[in-house]
Amino acid sequence: MFRSYLRLLLFTFGLLAGIQVPGLITDYTQRVQAHLLESREALKGFEQTAQRFFNGDLQALVRHYRSSNDPVFNSDANSIESILVRNQAFEREWQILKGPWLARTWHVLVTPDTQLREETLKGYSYQILLVPEAIAWGLGCGLLLALLIESLLMLLAWAALGGRRKEVKESWR
Repeated sequence: MFRSYLRLLLFTFGLLAGIQVPGLITDYTQRVQAHLLESREALKGFEQTAQRFFNGDLQALVRHYRSSNDPVFNSDANSIESILVRNQAFEREWQILKGPWLARTWHVLVTPDTQLREETLKGYSYQILLVPEAIAWGLGCGLLLALLIESLLMLLAWAALGGRRKEVKESWR
C-alpha cells in the first residue's frame, strides 16, 4: 500500500513539474524578445549614422570613433560596441528560439544564456497551463519520474537482499 502512495506521489510531483516546462519556455522566449527589441531600439540611431557615413557598417563607425583623439568618442565607441555585442547575443538566442520545439526546449532547459535564465527564474511564477503541450509534458514527466524512482528503489532493495528472490510459499488453494 505504501508503494502505491509513493508511486502516486512521485507521479503527481512529476506531473506538476512537467507542466511548468512550456510556461518556462514561454517566459524565457518573451524575455529574449523584449531584450532584443530593446537592443534594436538602442542601435537604431547608430545604424542611421553608419548608414549615412559608412554604408551601414557599424564596425566601421566604431573604428572611426576609436581612431579619434577625443576621449568622449572613445567612450562612445565602447558603448556602441557593447550594445552591438549584446544585440548579436539576443539575435542568436532569438534564432534558436524560432527553431523546432525540441531544439528550443533543449536550449532553454540545458544551454540557455545564464543571465537570461537567472532573470527568467527570478521573475517566474508557477502556473498550471491546461494546453495540450503542458499536459503532455506533465504526464510524460510524471510517468518518467515515477518509473525511474521506483525502478531505482527496487534495484536497491534487490541489491540489499543480495539478489535473492523471496520464496513463495504454496497456498492450500
